[in-house]
Formats: sequence, C-alpha cells, structure tokens
Amino acid sequence: MTIVIIGAGLGGLALARVLHVNGVDSVVYEREPSRDARGQGGMLDIHSGQRALREAGLIDGFHAIARGEGQDMRLLEPDGTLLLQEDTPDDAPLLRPEVDRADLRDLLLDSLPGHTVRWGHAFDSAGDGLVRFSDGSSATYDLLVGADGANSRVRALLTDARPAHIGHNSVELGIPDIDHTRPDLAAMVGRGNYWVLGDGKSLAAQRNGDGRVRIGVNFYNTGEDWFATSGIPFDDPAAVKARLIDLLHGWHPRFIALIEACDDKVVPRSISTLPVGLTWPSTPGVTLLGDAAHLMPPVGEGANMALLDGALLALALASRPDDFPAAVKEYEREMFERTSAAARMSEKVKELMMSPGAARKMLAFFQPD
Repeated sequence: MTIVIIGAGLGGLALARVLHVNGVDSVVYEREPSRDARGQGGMLDIHSGQRALREAGLIDGFHAIARGEGQDMRLLEPDGTLLLQEDTPDDAPLLRPEVDRADLRDLLLDSLPGHTVRWGHAFDSAGDGLVRFSDGSSATYDLLVGADGANSRVRALLTDARPAHIGHNSVELGIPDIDHTRPDLAAMVGRGNYWVLGDGKSLAAQRNGDGRVRIGVNFYNTGEDWFATSGIPFDDPAAVKARLIDLLHGWHPRFIALIEACDDKVVPRSISTLPVGLTWPSTPGVTLLGDAAHLMPPVGEGANMALLDGALLALALASRPDDFPAAVKEYEREMFERTSAAARMSEKVKELMMSPGAARKMLAFFQPD
C-alpha cells in the first residue's frame, strides 16, 4: 500500500516518522525546493504534542533542543502595569517548553530515511489513485494525506470549506541578538513570552533560540483589507515603525522602545481560520491533518494538534495495514473531536484578546478563582 503525504511540515513529517517506526513506508512530497529554502518561523509551545514525539522515538532529542525557560510569561497593560510574571525554575518539568520550529522540523527530517522527502514537488491535482504535480510528474497512491497547511489544495477533495479572516491583522518585526544589542530591553522582555494587551491592540515579544526577539504588533476587529487602509508603508521599514508607534499612541515608552529597536525585517500577517468543528464524510483514499484540516487562531494549539494528527493517523494505519479506509475513519473520528475542543478553546482565547479590558480578562483566564 502506497501512502503519499503532501507537505513536509511538522504534521506530515510526524506521520512519516511514526509510520517508519512501525515499519510502514511513505513518501512526502514538498513544494519547497529544499529544507532550507525559507525560514520556518519562530518558537512553538509544545505540550500535548509531546505524545507524538514519544511515539516517534524522538522525545530525548526534543528535550535536547527544548527551552524550559521559554515557559516564562509576563503580562502587562499598555500603561506599563505588570499584571503577571511567571518565572520558571531551572528544575521545572518540561510541560510547555518552547522550541524553535526549524529545530523541531530538522529533528523530524533527520529521523527519516533520505529518500522519504521529495523536494520541489508542488501538488496540482489528484484522483483515481494518481497525484499530479505542477512540473508534470505524477505518482500513484492508495492513501493521499493532505498535510499542506492553511492554504491546502488537497482539502478541496473533501470539503468546500475555506479559511476566513477573523478580524486580526499582525505586523511582525524583530530585534536581533538582543542580549548584546539591547541588554536593557532583553532584561525587560525576559526569557520567554512578553504580552501587552490593550483595547483592540496587543504587542507580543518572544525569545527565540538564536537570540532574536520576535515582536508582533496585533490589531483586532480589523478587516481583511486593513493593511491597504492602515497607512503602513511596508516598502519602507523605518516608516513602518513610525506608523506603528503612531498607532500605539499613549502606550508606555518602554513598549515604543521595543519597536524602535527592531531591524528592517517586516512581515504583515493576515489571520484566518477554518470553521470550528469542521468535518467531512470519510472518503476512501484521502484525508487531511494539521492546518489543512483545522486551521485555528495562533494561540499555541495548532502545532500540537498537527503533531498529534500525524502520530495518531500513523498508529491507526499501522494497526490496520489491510484496511486503510477503516483506519482513516477511526483517525478522523478521534481527530474531529480532539481538534474541535482545541479550536473552541483557541476561539475563546482569541475573543478575550480582542475584547475591551483584554489584559485583565486574560489574567483571569490564566489565574481563575
């Protein structure tokens, strides 16, 4: 039986690895020309997804690259009021450590036989047991797994659902090597996550393993065309920072200093999600995992769900090597329930962040009575 996986993200690679551990072959087709073709993003909070890494036989490798201190949290209001500071003891268990997405992806890639991932293959279409790529090549399959992310093209084989904008637009910036370039700001941000929540806006600063601090300036209750109407000139990084500072008028100078210290790398991000509780009729020969199946607000669940999807689908397939349709149906039933719960929780956190008095509401969420 031939298993073809579209997409070499965390979920697709977890699927391939756990299949390999259980003696089942698969092939991963990835549109990027190589593993280093583009950056992989920042840090991930890996908690429930650790089960997938145990099933993959990679938990020790994960612990070697995970940052326990990344569990630190600071929550503030725009006037500078510190509402919450959680500092992780050095001997604390790695319940929710941060890990660099690129390092985690490399851990998975390096655990696979060299021929498993085929780079430079962009999915075009599929049907009747044949998957076609944009370069004109093709491959046969018994099971096709769409692990191709938020803008999945495999998804259309199962559902008409498409991601929809959720009224959240973000501008990503960063401060390189902050411990040496701005030790004052490094001490302020701390070792983990630093959140400033205001009414309709937020600033998030996050330590990365390479010493860079990634900063996201978020604007809520904004339209899909907000970047075009916001007056942010994305072709001029210095002007971008000036406009962001203007949009954060009245915020404490320490937060403005974070933006002023950023380099010229600026990335606008428009946030979309799939409907909460999305399902589809189980269809022999094709299924989805990760963001292709359940794109959620970016509040810490997506990567964990993708890892679990990959591992649990692999275990289901390995337990039913002669009945892939039954294995897929078993996987989808569990996945729909698990990820719907995660999506509802993510939606709740998103609504808190977008509401008036967000900082105090988030404090109550972290520290319920």
